[in-house]
Amino acid sequence: MHRLRTTMARLRPLTAAQSAQSISQPRLLAIEGGLRTFKPARRLNTSVAAEPFLNGTSSNYVEEMYYAWLENPRNVHKSWDIFFRNANAGAPPGAAYQSPPPLSGSSQGLTGVQALMGAQPNLEKLVQDHQAVHSLIRAYQVRGHHIAKLDPLEISCVDFDDTPCTVGFQNVGVYGLAESDLDKVFRLPTTTFIGGSESSLPLREIIRRLEMAYCQHIGVEFMFINDLEQCQWIREKFETPGIMQFSLEEKKTLLARMIRSTRFEEFLQRKWSSEKRFGLEGCESLIPALKTIIDMSSLSGVESVIMGMPHRGRLNVLANVIRKELDQIFCQFDSKLEAADEGSGDVKYHLGMYHKRMNRVSDREISMSLMANPSHLEAVDPVVQGKTKAEQFYSGDTEGKRVMSILLHGDAAFAGQGIVYETFHLSDLPSYTTHGTIHVVVNNQIGFTTDPRMARSSPYPTDVARVVNAPIFHVNADDPEAVIYVCKVASEWRNTFHKDVVVDLVCYRRNGHNEMDEPMFTQPLMYKQIKKQKGVLQKFAEKVIAEGVVTTQAYEEEVVRYDKICEDAYNRSKDEKILHIKHWLDSPWPDFFNLDGQPKTMHSPPTGISEEELKHIGNIASSVPVEDFTIHGGLSRILKGRANMVDQRVCDWALGEYMAFGSLLKEGIHIRLSGQDVERGTFSHRHHVLHDQNVDKRICIPMNYVSPDQAPYTVCNSSLSEYGVLGFELGFAMASPNALVLWEAQFGDFNNTAQCIIDQFISSGQAKWVRQNGIVLLLPHGMEGMGPEHSSARPERFLQMCNDDPDVFPKITENFAVHQLYDCNWIVVNCSTPANYFHVLRRQILQPFRKPLIVFTPKSLLRHPEAKSSFDDMLPATIFKRLIPEEGPAAASPEKVKRIVFCSGKIYYELTRERKNRGMDDTVAVIRIEQLSPFPFDLVKAETDRYSNADLVWCQEEHKNQGYHDYVKPRICTTTNHTRPVWYAGRDPAAAPATGNKKTHLTELQRLVDAAFDLDAFSGKI
Repeated sequence: MHRLRTTMARLRPLTAAQSAQSISQPRLLAIEGGLRTFKPARRLNTSVAAEPFLNGTSSNYVEEMYYAWLENPRNVHKSWDIFFRNANAGAPPGAAYQSPPPLSGSSQGLTGVQALMGAQPNLEKLVQDHQAVHSLIRAYQVRGHHIAKLDPLEISCVDFDDTPCTVGFQNVGVYGLAESDLDKVFRLPTTTFIGGSESSLPLREIIRRLEMAYCQHIGVEFMFINDLEQCQWIREKFETPGIMQFSLEEKKTLLARMIRSTRFEEFLQRKWSSEKRFGLEGCESLIPALKTIIDMSSLSGVESVIMGMPHRGRLNVLANVIRKELDQIFCQFDSKLEAADEGSGDVKYHLGMYHKRMNRVSDREISMSLMANPSHLEAVDPVVQGKTKAEQFYSGDTEGKRVMSILLHGDAAFAGQGIVYETFHLSDLPSYTTHGTIHVVVNNQIGFTTDPRMARSSPYPTDVARVVNAPIFHVNADDPEAVIYVCKVASEWRNTFHKDVVVDLVCYRRNGHNEMDEPMFTQPLMYKQIKKQKGVLQKFAEKVIAEGVVTTQAYEEEVVRYDKICEDAYNRSKDEKILHIKHWLDSPWPDFFNLDGQPKTMHSPPTGISEEELKHIGNIASSVPVEDFTIHGGLSRILKGRANMVDQRVCDWALGEYMAFGSLLKEGIHIRLSGQDVERGTFSHRHHVLHDQNVDKRICIPMNYVSPDQAPYTVCNSSLSEYGVLGFELGFAMASPNALVLWEAQFGDFNNTAQCIIDQFISSGQAKWVRQNGIVLLLPHGMEGMGPEHSSARPERFLQMCNDDPDVFPKITENFAVHQLYDCNWIVVNCSTPANYFHVLRRQILQPFRKPLIVFTPKSLLRHPEAKSSFDDMLPATIFKRLIPEEGPAAASPEKVKRIVFCSGKIYYELTRERKNRGMDDTVAVIRIEQLSPFPFDLVKAETDRYSNADLVWCQEEHKNQGYHDYVKPRICTTTNHTRPVWYAGRDPAAAPATGNKKTHLTELQRLVDAAFDLDAFSGKI
């Protein structure tokens, strides 16, 4: 009784007014998404009015009538409906009944009825008592998790608003009940399953069953979900009496998994006590939790699982979930281990892996990928989702029944990292959904040294998941059986509804942030309690031994057996002398490379296509290949302009992109273009998705009509996210080398909010994880007086991260350009012609390896009359031009040229215009470096040798401390063996990328072109 009173006192009840409203079934159904209704157990005679039955009517009959009304007011006569509505609204005894208007239109007096009702106030009391019980049940469903015993340490500081609460048997009047009602039997509503096969229970038993369902080691948050079917599904999984039962075999399996999880960590602690490993101590139940999710998912037909996680527990997951060879893990602790040629790799608790094996529970083969992840904890979330989406796409899994994702999180990171929110909001978007992710939060109840009260503003770290109506199952991680049950339910939820779900493992961190950390500095009371805490394996072993599931001897033999497995692997690990990172690939491409992981050839074929194909794709690009489709008048003019260009054998930027995409699609290469407003294009130039002006949601994608047997083209506007969406597209590109995956920033400047993905995954992914990736970043760039946030894609940042040496002139060999591309970490280009853009996109797929491609795309050049290319520049035998030499009068008499102006991108057109105005076409050569990295040393040398009498100037529109200058200058100097200085013509150094004042912009532009053509400007300067 004391426990019952304490529980009731801590639950926050609804107010009396809320109780009356909340228990009203029509209102309850509306709150829970109810446009649906339940069928009554027995339909009463709805033609019978209330008045004749009020005098002497049995309470049982009224109660049945009341429940029929709760299920649907139309189940009863209108007079009963009015009566129950008035009673619900708090009408005093005798005033609840009103006679409905008679069909004849005449009225009847109510005096007799009111007298009868005044003599029988027990009817209102019956209604009120049931309302109170229903409100009590609902309070447990909504708030039971507040008082569940979730924290193994029993020191939880979750803040649920400390408003005083008077609920309890000492104050049952809050619910309108008395303690004498405890043994009274009440009819259960249809929104609970606590009765099992019984429809009525005593109040005392109702509360006991609610306690068992919602206030033990599992806390369930789900009543915010606005779908009645989903809420009912969850209620059934937790309220049904005796539902959490395990067979003898299941308990033995759970014990074996707990032994592996715990003894693995203890083995590492014995062997490498002074090494960081970010062990799992305090949450050892994570391993059986993950294995249960995988088992249940495999039984449901899942064939592939892609996982992402932070570093805590990663080695244990690799060993006991993914089943990485233990000797390969143990050898990572050897400080004498040498790196193989592929690179130094990453620390052991960042590495990922791919493995395919048989699942013993389902007897089905299942492949598992644990994605490599840096210390930027949640950065891997969208990457996992993208790879999952790609595998679903390529396997035709349109419902996510064969491929799924599991994401593991830390509590502080889950609440604190915005990428979690961005990733959740991709979960139900048509082009991004993975049809449900199971999120497992390892809730340490602390972030490094930061107390939850300082780390988040919400009661739970998981509250962010509520934005997508994901149910949240909190569970005490020291109760392995509760953990396993919750994971079973989560797996069934994902398989049933294909929506996200969160499992919150409330645990603790036995050793501090890492094994070298001293947590007592900052959390003395918590860690005093942790030191007293009995290990979860010990507690569970004692429980199952007491239950007779296993004997003490059998338990100890299982421990010894696993210890021997670890010891044998440790002895084998001593033979490993070299670290082969390729053993840790999380996304292998088995058919793309040779067995040794090298390209099958180092030859890059020409990227041009036939004129017939160019015309065919151009005709598709300028037409609407769907009948009775009305397009916008302005778009008609754009398509007509494209048709004219095809007739003239030229293309602009948009048409050049169309040519590249269309030709690759025809060759069977899937293309996915994603980003903000990419369907139309930020600058209204692309128009890859046409919208019928008369029919809502009717669209046409002409690119999908290039050829009957073409690959599909996916173009999709993204959410207003850069970090999350770029990570998603990176993951998508990991799944297959035979796809062109592009992400376009709305403006190139906005890539800075995705900098974590760029730094940690794209630029360094191959060096850390031998992970080749062909993702393409399209970054609109150019100074046009549009202000500091709409001008610069920050090329200096990308170039700073390039791995080529500015001080070493490479040895020029056969296929030099291809070898350069193979050795670089990524490719950075700034194309000035549509043809070169066409070629670089096709080269991205046709070259025998994959590298990320950074393209600084134009804005004003999209419609510049000079920025057009002839079909001749895209025909067979043509290729991407890493450098475009001077082709005007200066090229005819190189000995007369006094200055070479090297530049890149849009500034070329401003320079040539100025050169023509000054009449300097034969004295100044303007040379475009189209591929900045890897730097075209061979071609630059040829040009500097050709114009041996000319001084050298690098000209850019960006500020001196930005753009390409700091990258290009030392490489040109190396090319000339430092015999000729390289002067700078451009804007002065500045903190902001650009001015927002148009006049200032034009003044700066004129000043820099003046410097570029003033042949005496740098005279005498060193």
